[in-house]
Amino acid sequence: MIIFETNMGDIHITVDAENAPISAKNFTDYVESGFFDGTIFHRVIKNFMIQGGGFNEDMAQKPTNAEIENEAKNGLKNNKYSLSMARTAAPHSASSQFFINTKDNAFLDFPGQDGWGYCVFGEVTEGFDVVDKINEVSTGNKAGHGDVPNDAVIVTKAYIK
Repeated sequence: MIIFETNMGDIHITVDAENAPISAKNFTDYVESGFFDGTIFHRVIKNFMIQGGGFNEDMAQKPTNAEIENEAKNGLKNNKYSLSMARTAAPHSASSQFFINTKDNAFLDFPGQDGWGYCVFGEVTEGFDVVDKINEVSTGNKAGHGDVPNDAVIVTKAYIK
């Protein structure tokens, strides 16, 4: 189990190493290295998803490891409270950023709108109320990015229990 301690409460996460081995290991490696400590949920789109794993509170992007293969064809669904790899328009561009679905988002499932979709690799097991609180925060523009929480949602520590 992975625990994300945030300034809004704790989120407990499990990863699915059987169905998404590359993504699960990638995420776990970032947790073990301390990479997520001090990052923020930098993109919140109410009733869609909350995204984190790449920026600090000043909206400076952290350097990441290599991009990974898109495993969206694993049969897992972008259901509410599932974790998926964030990426650019390039299908195999995911690195450290992830998102938690705050509603069922079937249109993100393989094959998606681009023939690939977004890889689900885990799920929230505790802290649903925290995810729901983050989903409700007010957002605006900051450092050229939209949908940024007006009051930073900070991951103070992420670790494996």
